[in-house]
Amino acid sequence: MSAPLISLHRCCQRSAQLIVARRQWSSSSASPPPLLSRLLLILTQRFYDVEMLLSWRFQMSRKRLQRKNVFYGYTQRLYGSDIASAYYILSLRGGFRYVGHSDWFHSDHRGKFSWDFLNHKDTPLEEVDMSHTVINYTGLFNLEKQRQLRTLKLQGCPEVDDWFLARLHVFQNSLEELDISHCPRITTGGLAALRNLKGLKHLNVSSLPGISSPGLVIILLEEMLPQCLITADGYDLSGRQEEGGGGTDERT
Repeated sequence: MSAPLISLHRCCQRSAQLIVARRQWSSSSASPPPLLSRLLLILTQRFYDVEMLLSWRFQMSRKRLQRKNVFYGYTQRLYGSDIASAYYILSLRGGFRYVGHSDWFHSDHRGKFSWDFLNHKDTPLEEVDMSHTVINYTGLFNLEKQRQLRTLKLQGCPEVDDWFLARLHVFQNSLEELDISHCPRITTGGLAALRNLKGLKHLNVSSLPGISSPGLVIILLEEMLPQCLITADGYDLSGRQEEGGGGTDERT
């Protein structure tokens, strides 16, 4: 039985119990229950209704997320992988720049964008900005053929997690700049997967709430990526500075 049906079943059971209880009170000579008790009964009666609605809302939001991150296979077969990647980025209100071009393509605040990107068939993407979008592990497959991708910005993406970071190894020969700051689902274990990005020159890991012991994590990243400039703002690194005799949050 699915979760909504279970909730509906519980709701019906509780409603039946309350009806019986009200009949007992109406048939007895005792005074009616106080206002607080009646209020608690009403809240109890509606609890499973609210639970069912919240469950339905959660399932709908996950389905919308899946639709937004669907693989653009048809577009890829029709126009090629570069156009498919560009279309996916713009559909999620992101932005990008083609190799050899200075102009950026962006969606506006209403999700509208210019279709001029179709004029750049077979032109790979060099920079991608998906900050504050709902890109996830599944959606990343729409970008995996961009083997000349140098910059990827993912600041404040709520669906970027450890699995997502593990998939970034497909860009290990090209990626030079990565911004994963303010991503709430990233943990220390996910950062360890960045060791595959040997060409990385700048990494921003600022304000990651899922990171414990940020000072140790930064040391780990410095050892894994010795050639990379690491930005790590938003942490209390006073303990590390006292032990090391000073230092800053940005290191090479």
